Amino acid sequence: MSIWEMILAFVVVVLMLVALLANVLVLMCFLYSADIRKQVPGLFILNLTFCNLLMTVLNMPLTLAGIIYKSQPAGNQICHVVGFLETFLTTNSMLSMAALSIDRWIAVVFPLSYHSKMRYRDAALILSYTWLHSVSFPIVAASLSWVGFHHLYASCTLYNKRPEDRTQFVIFTVVFHTLSFLLSLVVLCFTYLKVLKVARFHCKRIDVITMQTLVLLVDIHPSVRERCLEEQRRRRQRATKKISTFIGTFILCFAPYVITRLVELSSVVHISSHWGIMSKCLAYSKVVSDPFVYSLLRHQYRKTWKDLINKILKRSSINSSALAGELHSRNILQLNE
Repeated sequence: MSIWEMILAFVVVVLMLVALLANVLVLMCFLYSADIRKQVPGLFILNLTFCNLLMTVLNMPLTLAGIIYKSQPAGNQICHVVGFLETFLTTNSMLSMAALSIDRWIAVVFPLSYHSKMRYRDAALILSYTWLHSVSFPIVAASLSWVGFHHLYASCTLYNKRPEDRTQFVIFTVVFHTLSFLLSLVVLCFTYLKVLKVARFHCKRIDVITMQTLVLLVDIHPSVRERCLEEQRRRRQRATKKISTFIGTFILCFAPYVITRLVELSSVVHISSHWGIMSKCLAYSKVVSDPFVYSLLRHQYRKTWKDLINKILKRSSINSSALAGELHSRNILQLNE
């Protein structure tokens, strides 16, 4: 293995470990907290978490083996199944992010009618569509034998080995990425920009009330006034940072891989295998970032996983104390004997 391949293999290992830990923690929070389970967005986050976990335990290990051995790491049947799942899980993840953005858009833009427009039944219908949409493309690809081990990405993924099918495969690939990556990106941009517009409007109203209050309070201490103004600035930046993170991570992680797949269709441009694997690692990094972007950094999830960790540590400390007490009693009995 070259130094670049060793670095890429190490990156995949780190991504696997962090993704497994973070997504399992999200799943534990969902199972532990009844409040999270009651919320409609929890269904979308649960679906996204399952997709990320399956990608972590099925696809990423085979990619790691492909990087190390520089060949197909498993039999054809296993590679076809993993390639099928890779296409399905990636599309499902993208559409789940779009569904979460739609949920936020309805909650912020239509707050009074949110509970009537986004119920569990509505969320289930949206998830049914995402599954139907996501499974249709890998079914077509598998039926046409367009799934296999691709050396450029060291992965079992969409791959056409027959030159006579090149035109059909190009059309399929363009349609697939248009209706998965591009569609999800358009939905993300539309919904979150609407949310940002509403958030800025509310920030302006709060700023006006704050400034009027500061003008009326003539005897207010300068430090308090400065603290209020600083909170104003933070409030204006908070929504922008969150929405930039949602859209930015989606583009940063998926765009290089999607663009590489499209450029690959042209026989004129040569793509290095190192860049192909790197773009694949960027796509895998979304599996790592999703738990933090959508769940673990939110206040409710932070409180839940902190309570969960404290409960586990407290239980282990109680067990340790009980064990120490038992050993101490045995020592005393032995001395008395």
